[in-house]
Amino acid sequence: MAYTTVNKGTDHFNTLTWTGNGSSSRNITGVGFQPDLTWIKNRDETQWHFLFDSVRGASRAIHPNEPNAESSQIPCLSAFLSDGFTVGTDIASNGSGDNIVAWNWKAGGTAPAVTYTVKVVSDSGNKYRFDDFGTSAVTLDLQEGGVYTFDQSDSSNSNHPLRFSTTSNGTHGGGSEYTTGVVATGVPGQSGAKTVITVAASAPTLFYYCTQHSGMGGQANTNSLFGSSNFGGSIQSKASVNATSGFSIVEWTGDGSESSTVGHGLGAELNLLITKETTGADWWHHVQTGMSSASHNVFWNNNNVERVPHNDGHLKLLSNTSSFGFDSSTSNVNAVNHSGIENIAYCFKNVPGFSKFGSYKGNGNATYGPFIYTGFKPAFTMVKRIDVANDWNMQDIKRALNGEDRILQANNNNGENVGGGYKIDKLSNGFKCRESGTETNADGGTYIYMAFAEAPQVGTNNVPCTAR
Repeated sequence: MAYTTVNKGTDHFNTLTWTGNGSSSRNITGVGFQPDLTWIKNRDETQWHFLFDSVRGASRAIHPNEPNAESSQIPCLSAFLSDGFTVGTDIASNGSGDNIVAWNWKAGGTAPAVTYTVKVVSDSGNKYRFDDFGTSAVTLDLQEGGVYTFDQSDSSNSNHPLRFSTTSNGTHGGGSEYTTGVVATGVPGQSGAKTVITVAASAPTLFYYCTQHSGMGGQANTNSLFGSSNFGGSIQSKASVNATSGFSIVEWTGDGSESSTVGHGLGAELNLLITKETTGADWWHHVQTGMSSASHNVFWNNNNVERVPHNDGHLKLLSNTSSFGFDSSTSNVNAVNHSGIENIAYCFKNVPGFSKFGSYKGNGNATYGPFIYTGFKPAFTMVKRIDVANDWNMQDIKRALNGEDRILQANNNNGENVGGGYKIDKLSNGFKCRESGTETNADGGTYIYMAFAEAPQVGTNNVPCTAR
């Protein structure tokens, strides 16, 4: 029997609604946590969707309905707060008299705890490597407030104590040891040896080095943006990870190779992966459990059918616990891993009682439509038909109760559609289609969905049942 790791859904996902007032600075609160991913849509106006995350930084917007590169949108969202975010005068987030909605997810939070396994290798002289990554003396990304453990128990660390300095190469480069928040324990090369650093607020750029030997280390960037170095793939990434809710935000620079992989930090095979170039203008890519293949993709910024890998490459779910990859029929992955282009990924795995990603078949019957078991009462669903062209239909319990028919569509900038034949009832352990149309329940249609919980079910309550 599956037990959930999430006892309160709103600790990790929550929907907020508000009425705009057009003011230059306004705090929107009530999320219940500091959001790491916030998706905003004006429900009344023909306005783009705005998506922000804490890894790229507040105000850096990308738009699910458009392929555009990211841009600064301070009037829309200027800061993340401990219980929400700050909006400004932009009509998309604060249009006077307009109804607005925001969907919010928590990733790694404000103070990550990360452990790196340190080994010393011979690479034109001894060098440090982390988590068996294939490159030595890499530049690290460390988040302010984070606690980072550098495990030096491997025998290769013998006589190579790892420390920090504000000067490249530390004491060998004329600098001194940096000790703020640093605790060293044990003898390098022996069990229990480690160096732990709690990165202070506004910490300077640091350098890691060996106190005994010159030239072994590298730079450690400290920043107020969220995310830490991840070595789970062949490309070094920066990841903000919420293992409890099965969600991570990952940033990486493309290297142009279809054989590369990118670490996501969740420690399990992914069930849903969404990526977007942030310094380029290629399409959004989406692949998930329930599609015909682990390398078939659909695209947020249009209503296309499920598509096989094409000339510009596709995302690929991998059957391992550490990374995702790419698939291309022509060794060209410019759409998903273009060399030198920055990318962002939103990664999810199924968490019993909290999140579910899958597919279902429609039956065309509004009275006895399909029931989709999730193991919880959904707070949010997004449904898309993938065997014919169809929109991305988004519902949540803050905008529509059971029996109401209100929809927003990720691929469209339209205002909220009311009464258009999209009705879905949210039940205690899943959702049920209450329409017969193509958007949610065409006879024989294939649909994919994502769902997040309002009320997780645990223990003996977490069993399937059907609804009529």
